[in-house]
Amino acid sequence: MANKIPRVPVREQDPKVRVTNFEEVCYGYDLQEAQLEASRCLGCKKPRCVEHCPVSLQIPQFIEQVSQGNFAEAARVIAQDSSLPSVCGRVCPQESQCEGSCILGIKGEPVSIGKLERFVGDWNIANGEHPVAQASAQAKRVAVVGSGPAGLACASDLAKMGYGVKIFEALHKAGGVLQYGIPEFRLPKEKVVAQEIQNVLNLGVEIETDVIVGRTITVDEMLDTEGYSAVFIGSGAGLPRFMGIPGENLNGVVSANEFLTRANLMRAYDAQYDTPIYVGQRVVVVGGGNVAMDAVRTAARLGAEAHIVYRRSEAELPARAEEVHHAKQEGISFKMLTNPTEVIGDEKGWVRGIRCIQMELGEPDASGRRSPIEIPGSEFEIECDVVIMALGTSPNPLIAATTHDLETTRRGCIVADEQQGQTSRKGIFAGGDAVTGAATVILAMGAGRKAAKAIDAYLKNE
Repeated sequence: MANKIPRVPVREQDPKVRVTNFEEVCYGYDLQEAQLEASRCLGCKKPRCVEHCPVSLQIPQFIEQVSQGNFAEAARVIAQDSSLPSVCGRVCPQESQCEGSCILGIKGEPVSIGKLERFVGDWNIANGEHPVAQASAQAKRVAVVGSGPAGLACASDLAKMGYGVKIFEALHKAGGVLQYGIPEFRLPKEKVVAQEIQNVLNLGVEIETDVIVGRTITVDEMLDTEGYSAVFIGSGAGLPRFMGIPGENLNGVVSANEFLTRANLMRAYDAQYDTPIYVGQRVVVVGGGNVAMDAVRTAARLGAEAHIVYRRSEAELPARAEEVHHAKQEGISFKMLTNPTEVIGDEKGWVRGIRCIQMELGEPDASGRRSPIEIPGSEFEIECDVVIMALGTSPNPLIAATTHDLETTRRGCIVADEQQGQTSRKGIFAGGDAVTGAATVILAMGAGRKAAKAIDAYLKNE
């Protein structure tokens, strides 16, 4: 029986070695390992894994092709629903989506769907036939703001429908959070990100970098003077949040966004680049999500003694279990049920420590997680040189501020229909982190795909 085969483990770099480099932690499956793992799939007639995939990937179908060694066909099946399989196979939270709903996981271990998707994506980069641009079948053109997961997914689907599509990217490299936010040791930039973006370009999509929408050009100008019939806003959420505690203006306090952008997009870890980055000898990262794990593991690789401070218990950590596991293997210290109350500075204005208070968990809050409550008299200090705040992000307000009658929430997120991405403005659609606030790559891709369908319907009715 297929379900009696144990889950095939994935090979990884030794923790003591990998914490000294920025090479990818996970090696992925080889051909034989992928086929063996694929043979575990039961091919359910009503696959729950597909129901819980934000882009509705045809999971049993592509896995069946892998089990038979038909990797090109497996890639073709995936390409119908995803333009970024090598990315998604690495960074998606499969344990709470497709794999979390796999029937084999009820009494055993689920099929390793993410690792199989990664295998197919990587195989296709190395061996597959890549898409070729088709002549635009539609006279109308669509502008896409942002080249992150939402923008890339929306653009690729629209290009397949025959529209002329141009992406406008504020940074000098395309990819959005895939470039600036996720470290090389989790997501290689040239080997994976650049290759999958090239596949989107091969569909006929144009990408123009160094364009700050709201300054270089506005959304209204795209519609009124540049000849675009619709605009999709997938600009992400790059505005960092801070705690509002004393001492946050000291030298040595940075947002995880800035820290990771310097390390990833600007390659501060590479001696061939002159990008300045400061970690001192001891770093405290405040937060418990995937961004916090990326920041603390990057700090460790840059030579610092690195610590996580989180106000809830380990059970409430929002980061992926795999990332927490890898961080612990790499010697990261976790200080749970701990909340900062002040960043302490020296006489020259530099961080010398952080004052914290111990917490306990009370009743659940609005999110369903138990609320942390301060324990009176439990204050203590942690010595450190750098404090990195990884507390989430919000959308940059520039686009909303320069787009007439575009409705936003009090947190600055664009108001858009969940199923179609339609905003308060006719012809303007939005999705991903610009609408939800910071979330996952796959959820952003799902929003981009929904918006592409809605844009197609809108333009056909115009």
